[in-house]
Amino acid sequence: MTPPDRICVSCGRAFSWRKAWARDWDQVRYCSSACRKRGVTTTDAALEATLVDLLAQGSAGSTVCPSEAARIVGGEDWQKLQEPARRAARRLVATGTFELTQGGRVVDPSTARGPLRLRRTS
Repeated sequence: MTPPDRICVSCGRAFSWRKAWARDWDQVRYCSSACRKRGVTTTDAALEATLVDLLAQGSAGSTVCPSEAARIVGGEDWQKLQEPARRAARRLVATGTFELTQGGRVVDPSTARGPLRLRRTS
């Protein structure tokens, strides 16, 4: 029996057990070496906090596009923060308090492509 999937601390995507990790599965936190190198920066934390603040300002059931947080945190260079903002949204979904939607339907954060919106779970 294989252990259950985990959520990457950096990108927020689910990843599965691999034989190479058999000895130290309890310490594995990242899905790849790229995520391990990237980690979670202060900018990533700022994006998460901004997303939470934007949702707190909206009404119940309102949604926020991750790019809105990128615009606030990044200023003129906001476009380079679009993928980090999506990662921040996926990490928030991993907490269980938020969900990602696409076209009004809840989607799996690990496999979703295209425009996404974040909202609080009801």
